[in-house]
Amino acid sequence: MRGRRSRAVSLLVTSMVLTGLVVPGAVAQPEGGDPALGPEAAAPAVVDLDQIPAEPPLRPEPPAARELFGADCDTLIEGSHVTATCHNGYPETDLVRLHVECDRWWDLDADSAAVAVGPAGRVELTGRCWKEVRSAWVTHQRP
Repeated sequence: MRGRRSRAVSLLVTSMVLTGLVVPGAVAQPEGGDPALGPEAAAPAVVDLDQIPAEPPLRPEPPAARELFGADCDTLIEGSHVTATCHNGYPETDLVRLHVECDRWWDLDADSAAVAVGPAGRVELTGRCWKEVRSAWVTHQRP
């Protein structure tokens, strides 16, 4: 019986504590009679109609059309020799250069002279290293 009395007492004390916490909140209601829902319900939202645009905003400008320039080049590395074949399919002249980077520190890198590739023109550029080639690429420039 001892266990049941302490359980009954703890239930009684718990119900009294909860009632003490709930009753003050129920008594404190706003004067209008409507229950307050929270801090966001304290002030009604105000919308200024003058700040709403009459039309939707303009779409951003589309990016500029890609400029058609630059010869199409294929680079072939065979051992210590590099060959770049370039074809210009555009109506503007392109100055192309072949750049060769050698793998060995003592082997000099090479940059070719600029060669003009006219519209519908084709050119072949060559370069080499004494030993292995690390990389090769072609640069384009307007005349």
